[in-house]
Amino acid sequence: MAIEFAPLVVKYGYAAVVGGALLEGESVLVLAGLAAHRGYLELPLLVLLGAVAGMLGDIVYFAIGRRFGPVLLQRFPRFAPSAARVQGLIRRFPRAAVIAVRFLYGLRTVGPAVIGSGQMAWGRFLVFNAIGAIMWSAIWVCAGYLLGGAAARIFGNVAQIERELFLGIALVALVVTLCLRARRPAVAGNPKPLH
Repeated sequence: MAIEFAPLVVKYGYAAVVGGALLEGESVLVLAGLAAHRGYLELPLLVLLGAVAGMLGDIVYFAIGRRFGPVLLQRFPRFAPSAARVQGLIRRFPRAAVIAVRFLYGLRTVGPAVIGSGQMAWGRFLVFNAIGAIMWSAIWVCAGYLLGGAAARIFGNVAQIERELFLGIALVALVVTLCLRARRPAVAGNPKPLH
């Protein structure tokens, strides 16, 4: 029995965006943008859901950092190099760091916790976190939307290959993520200075 692809995207697409954006969901946002280009999901709603979910996730991590930051760094020393990079960014560019940490691979989830363990006020964090979340969501969702447009120009009638296109993008995202994660311990073990 063949599974209908389009109804699955329509039924679960928005929930997948929320779940993906709560975690590290760039690939989910790209796929959602592609689904918006295909007419299955609404682009503005995807950007909004991605931003709100991304903000909520970061608020939780910030609160955890505020409450347990130093204890967590002692318990999980493998995050110390990432924490040092984030703290360096915060010292040099406090407002921009809240926005930028969202775009730095490997720091998106630990970054807000490290920021929370510092002296940044809740109000300042919330404002710049919202700005960063909106930018982040809009960039990745629109990248997927533009990718859908490029695919339509290259392949013509994308409806015939949309399942393969979605699976191909998901596979590429998985491979890139695994490669970056495989490299991360070597980078984390020898952090570069922030000059």
